[in-house]
Amino acid sequence: MNFRVLDPTNEAAPKAGGRAPRLASLKGKTVGFISNGKEGTKRYFAHLEAMLRAELGVAEIVMRTKSNYSAPADAPIMAEVEQWDAVVAGIGD
Repeated sequence: MNFRVLDPTNEAAPKAGGRAPRLASLKGKTVGFISNGKEGTKRYFAHLEAMLRAELGVAEIVMRTKSNYSAPADAPIMAEVEQWDAVVAGIGD
């Protein structure tokens, strides 16, 4: 009997990346929220939005929801990220 062994690793190397520089302040900034679409994120993001606006002076909140909770954010959402000053990705079950 012969056994065939398969290697499940991906041959493609991931794109190198790094951390964005830390913001000195969120005052007047735009913050994007990326939700996984589950019910638990709604109240959490609503509360977080109120806090960010009242306590840190955030000017704008952009809310986006992924089309599939278990997959990476959709390409149109990721294209928007570059326009935001900060991003919060949240999950809620």
